[in-house]
Amino acid sequence: MTDPIADYLTRVRNAYLAGKKVVEVPSSKMKVAITQILCEKGYILSYKVVEGTPYNTIKIALKYHPQTKMAAIKKIERVSTPGLRRYTGVEDMPRVLNGLGIAILSTPKGVITDKEAKELGVGGEVICFVY
Repeated sequence: MTDPIADYLTRVRNAYLAGKKVVEVPSSKMKVAITQILCEKGYILSYKVVEGTPYNTIKIALKYHPQTKMAAIKKIERVSTPGLRRYTGVEDMPRVLNGLGIAILSTPKGVITDKEAKELGVGGEVICFVY
């Protein structure tokens, strides 16, 4: 696997499209940080890191609207890839869906959202857009 973050995002996207309640993905520090942001911003219900013998996994409880059963995430897309890294400064911070979505960035201050990066005055690699 050449891009584990893209694999993570694809597993989450496919689980939403299939109507699953829970999805399991292999764990890494970056994936746990992205999952934590998705949970804090209300895109997923909860998550749990499960310690395993061969490798650790993240169990993610997906969130749907109670009446309409629509997914909380409309679109989740990878921006920076191993073949073409996308970096941004504070002044060129991307706005996702005119501020309704979030951009997740990897910065010197850690993995944070675009709004937090603007407040801290740091730029970094744009990992993905979520809305």
